[in-house]
Amino acid sequence: MGTLEGKVAVITGAGSGIGRACAELFAAQGARLLLAGRRETPLQELTTSLSAAVASYVTVDVTRPEDNEKMFEAAVQRFGRCDIFVVSAGSEGASKTIEEYPMDIFDEVMAVNVRGVFLGLKYAMPVMRAQGGGSIVIVSSIAGIKARNTHNSAYVASKHAEVGLMRTAALEGAPHRIRVNAVLPGPTETEMVRRIEESRSPGAPEKTRAKILAQLPLGRYGTAEEVAQVIAFVASDAASISTGAVFAADGGLSAG
Repeated sequence: MGTLEGKVAVITGAGSGIGRACAELFAAQGARLLLAGRRETPLQELTTSLSAAVASYVTVDVTRPEDNEKMFEAAVQRFGRCDIFVVSAGSEGASKTIEEYPMDIFDEVMAVNVRGVFLGLKYAMPVMRAQGGGSIVIVSSIAGIKARNTHNSAYVASKHAEVGLMRTAALEGAPHRIRVNAVLPGPTETEMVRRIEESRSPGAPEKTRAKILAQLPLGRYGTAEEVAQVIAFVASDAASISTGAVFAADGGLSAG
């Protein structure tokens, strides 16, 4: 029996990267899923591959209150409850100094990574409170506790804010048996990281990759599947004593 057998999970950012890896792993462990994201095609393809008995999907913009409300209404309507909420939608922004950073991109990063997380919590917690509890995992970043490099002020600020929201939500949720934790991936083999590599070394992303690899004690990037394993543990009843915590999945990067 899988560790998530019988659970219902809502996953944002489910169309790609860590969100998709979570969906595939959770389904393999026996969960039923509501997959959410902006792009319908990857959500539709993933739902088909997992089967309609296991998964449904809804297209959402996590920065909109009404879309977050719709997402949890869909989960309750389809599956009757929401035991787990994985907040994986995110935006990396631009690779610019603070002086050069475009305001429109800064606002977009903060809208997705901070407002989106806040709204997810705002609409998930009443559902979980009404059913007697639940588990929320915010997929933040090692940038939530360390500003490792320059040229990513919006991303670092937004990820620090996610950790702050997690800790506040953990305290507010504890009396209602709602656990809230954050998983902090380091460099991971995803589309987002490839975009970051290209933005920092246009036309030569391998230069950025080499610099990042040199900083990693384990000497390699993680995979989305490895990060999903950590998220599945934190989301599951096996981590029932953990709330308000950060779990690094970063190849040792935060140890230095």
